[in-house]
Amino acid sequence: MKSKSLANLPINDKKRVVIIGGGFAGLKLAYGLTKSKYQVVIIDKNNFHQFQPLMYQVATAALEPSSIAFPIRKIFQKNDNIHFRLCEVLSVNMEGSSIITSIGELSYDYLVIATGVQTNFFDNKNLEQNCIPMKSVSESIYLRNMILSNFEKAMNTKSDEELSSLLEFVVVGGGPTGTELSGALAEIKNNVMPKEYPEMSYKSMKITLIEASPKILNGFDQKSSDKAYEYLNKLGVKILLNTAVKDYDGKTITLSNGSSFKTQNVVWAAGVKGKKIKGIEDTYYSPANRIKVDQYSKIIGSDNVYAIGDISTMQDEKYPKGHPQVAQVAIQQAKKLGYNLNHLEAPKAFKYRDLGSLATIGRNKAVAELPNFKTQGILAWWIWLAVHILQIIGVKNKIFIFLNWAWSYFTYDQSLRLLIKPYKPAKEKKQGVVEEEMVLN
Repeated sequence: MKSKSLANLPINDKKRVVIIGGGFAGLKLAYGLTKSKYQVVIIDKNNFHQFQPLMYQVATAALEPSSIAFPIRKIFQKNDNIHFRLCEVLSVNMEGSSIITSIGELSYDYLVIATGVQTNFFDNKNLEQNCIPMKSVSESIYLRNMILSNFEKAMNTKSDEELSSLLEFVVVGGGPTGTELSGALAEIKNNVMPKEYPEMSYKSMKITLIEASPKILNGFDQKSSDKAYEYLNKLGVKILLNTAVKDYDGKTITLSNGSSFKTQNVVWAAGVKGKKIKGIEDTYYSPANRIKVDQYSKIIGSDNVYAIGDISTMQDEKYPKGHPQVAQVAIQQAKKLGYNLNHLEAPKAFKYRDLGSLATIGRNKAVAELPNFKTQGILAWWIWLAVHILQIIGVKNKIFIFLNWAWSYFTYDQSLRLLIKPYKPAKEKKQGVVEEEMVLN
């Protein structure tokens, strides 16, 4: 083993695998190495795994934040060879087989980059500064607070123009995240506003979904896309296809068709890209900052550095531009890499098995495309529920989510709409320090 090690990390004769990222790919790989010959070190800037497919439900107060987050240390507390460090990676020294982190330098025998991706604003600074992304629990909580805060502001405004701006919700991006969020907002409009804001007409709230391509749910077939469009239309969502967002200054959104309108709520779900790591040369990256890997997930040109999940691009005949950036690809790549690290003498090439795609638009409304089976409506909705419950980490989280969903289904209501603002000590209020909001209920 290399000599450089972080504080309190056991020193032994085991080879060390360092995994950067505690998402689907990183955790699944660590699972596969729990009884291996390796010392495994997981590095992440958060001390919890966050279940991204349900972040929109946190943003719309359908689930508690803690229901979709699970402590990484708790997951591996019974595994002596798995270690976790809360820090950020500053650079990678591929020639010296080490990484520089915010808490020190760490050597590795094998490095696995599983950092996932970040929101892509396509180099538009106005969009980056004024739109709300939804790639983390903290961003979802921020969005929840903004939604609830704007409802309360709308109750107290006397200006029709201000009221319209506060209750105009725009979702940019018609993929699963944007489609599901739009449906959830529509259900708030139809089921919550009439009861909790009776003094204000629910018709004042407007939801617009903007998609640059000719259809929503681009990864689905045309029938599923059309059905999702129909569902959203029935819920009262206005859908603009073949339309891109050109600019947003925090008050006015400007579209590619030349039109513009006032809104204080723009959620950006229109694209993702990788975040480059210092020390990994540009030649290793493909478009959208994804790292090029071979069929064994090894970075092309490297001997002992791998990349898996959304951050990687593995090309083959069926996927010439790389695999889709979905959880199943990350999980399957992690499983295969775990096997290969345990069988270095006879590694196996990765082949993606498409298990299907799911998207829910609202109560009893969903689309499901499974191998040899496609359906829409209530059956697809139940399939969506079952799949997501099974994928959640932790028995307690599964139970809480099931109970929340059951309560919401039978009562058309939920009691999680709490407007919680982060506490700031007096000295920080004086200095004007703005902290990132991070509240796990």
